[in-house]
Amino acid sequence: MAIHLKAARVNVDLTVVEAAQKLGISKNTLINYEKYRTKPSIEMSQKIAELYNTTIDDIIFFVN
Repeated sequence: MAIHLKAARVNVDLTVVEAAQKLGISKNTLINYEKYRTKPSIEMSQKIAELYNTTIDDIIFFVN
């Protein structure tokens, strides 16, 4: 079952600021990913999935 990007972050009890720092990106970049304004690269998607203790396949990174 796929989960939205923001929900995946909340599930591991990280704030936007904490997650962005751990990923080496700005808070605004992460917010843009979570609001589906921009799409992360494959490499960044993998880093996010690892940080959120899940797989790329279990996170919704973009919506049509």
